Formats: sequence, C-alpha cells, structure tokens
Amino acid sequence: MVLVSFISTVPCLLPVVHSSTSTISRYPYHSTTIRCKIEAEVGNGDGLHRRDFLYCLGATAALDLVARSSYLIDVANAADLIQRRQRSDFQSSIKTTLLTAIKGSPDLVPSILTLALNDAITYDKATKSGGANGSIRLSAEISRPENKGLAAALSLVEEAKKEIDSYSKGGPISYADLIQLAAQSAVKSTFLASAIRKCGGNVEKGSLLYTAYGSSGQWGLFERNFGRSDAQEPDPDGRVPQWENASVQEMKDRFKAIGLGPRQLAVMSGFLGPDQAATEALLAKDPEVAPWVDKYQRSRETVSQTDYEVDLITTLTKLSSLGQTINFEAYSYPVKRIELGKLKL
Repeated sequence: MVLVSFISTVPCLLPVVHSSTSTISRYPYHSTTIRCKIEAEVGNGDGLHRRDFLYCLGATAALDLVARSSYLIDVANAADLIQRRQRSDFQSSIKTTLLTAIKGSPDLVPSILTLALNDAITYDKATKSGGANGSIRLSAEISRPENKGLAAALSLVEEAKKEIDSYSKGGPISYADLIQLAAQSAVKSTFLASAIRKCGGNVEKGSLLYTAYGSSGQWGLFERNFGRSDAQEPDPDGRVPQWENASVQEMKDRFKAIGLGPRQLAVMSGFLGPDQAATEALLAKDPEVAPWVDKYQRSRETVSQTDYEVDLITTLTKLSSLGQTINFEAYSYPVKRIELGKLKL
C-alpha cells in the first residue's frame, strides 16, 4: 500500500480523485485540520498514478489558499466589529458630555441649532464646496453678520471639545462632527423638555414618555455619518441668509439650492434664528410652506410628535452630511495585545 498524506487548514471536504485503482478515505479532523489519505492497490503493478497524486496535491493547495483567504476575511470582519464598538462607545460618551453642557445652558439651544445649520448650509452643489465641515469655528466665518449671536454656542462646543479630547483614545474629535452632534443633543433635549411639560413637569414621567414614544431609532443614519473632516479655511461668503431678516422667498431659494423644499424649510423652523414662533408665523404666510407649518404645529401637540420628529431628524441628517466624505474608521484605535506568557494563572 502506498500512503500519501496532505494537511490543509480548510474545514471542508476534498474532491474525489477519479481513478479505477485508488480510493479516498476521509477522517474526522480536529480544529481545522484535514488529512487526505490515498490508498492504492499495488496489485497488477498499477500503484499510485502520478495524475492522482498531482490532482490531490493541486486540490489541497487550492483549499489552502481558500483557507488563508477565509482567515483574512474573518480577521477583517473582527477588526470591523471592534472599530464599530469603539466608535459607538466614543459617540455615547460625547452625547453624555454634550447633554450635560446643554442642560447647564438651555438658553443656548436655539443658537446651537443655528450654528449647525449655518455650518452645513454653505454647501454649493456646482462646486461641491462648503457643507458641514466645521469652518464656522474660524474667526473669519463666525464673525459674519449671519452668524451674529452664535459665539456663545461655539464657546460651549469648544469647551465640550476640550473634555472630549481628554478622554478620546482615537484622536481629537473634529469640529465638523461635534457641531452636528451638538445639534442632535439640542434636539433631543428639546423633545425631552416637551415630554416633561406634557407630564406636568414630572421629570421621571416625562423621561419615560419620551423613551416610550420618542423616535430615537430614526437617528441611525445620522449617527453612522461620524467621521467628518475639518476645513482649514472659511467657506465662501454670501451663501447663508440672515435668517431673522430674510424673506420667505430667500429662505426657500437657499433650501432649494441644496436640494431641499418647503417641507424641510418648515420642519427646520427652530434652526432659523432665535425665535421659532416668529419664524413660523412668517413661514405661515407663504402658500407653499404654510401647510407644512400647520402639520408640524399639530404634530407637536400630540404625545409622540412622530411626524414632526421623524421629518426633523431626516432633514438634519441630510444637512449634516452635505459636502462631506465620511471616514468610517475615524476615532478607532489599535487594541493592546495581551501577552499570554505574562499572565499569572
């Protein structure tokens, strides 16, 4: 009997060798090892055919390549899961920091919303420039007339950034990300405050109401778009209206320029200057915008506020991704390897 053994690291079966004088027997393997045993009868002088030998050798080599590829894919998938967990944990910490900061300065909520809008709405489709790139932090941009009154909101973001950077393991957070996440936190704090009011000021009941009826699940795409880059120069001047002084037509034109319409303009009324009620009263005079203003006003009176909340989250998500290529590996970091030899058992 002639015996040829091959070892592969692939947990699958080898193809059958077609030969009238040889048989293949397969044995259970341990871990990921397979043994291929070729038995050939020596009778009649046939022995092990060279063709059979090469066939099995080639098949084993191919399976070894597949095994290595599968291993690399498994490693890549594991690394991806680790990165996702790191980014998710980091984002959760950021939200906690921002919510605490906003809770201490609730009067800045309208300014925080406008800060995020004005940073994003500089986007120009023709030149693919501007957008949610953090350029509003630069003195040449924050000092423009349309950004008057937003310095305090920017200061809150800057202070939050110092704290966030102190515990970040994957490098400093970009202003582009932080400004948009601050807007999200401001929106959530507003919805929570509304729920508490509907419960007669009872914080515990209000929080439970918001948890039960809120649209937190709608933030998925917004939170995935995490990894924006900061611009190093201010965006071109003249792209952002002075919202409190702008006509409805000017507002509509600006929203149209970035691919949004009357519906999105109405739902973003809380972002258009410091006085939402005054802005909505102005928008209600326009026949295209008025139906949406009425719809969202009625929605805010319901327990769930579903129409208003979902549309607001959807619009903010689109705005916050304008002009940005997201780095989905941002803020991830190498995992420290454990040296098993140094473990004390």
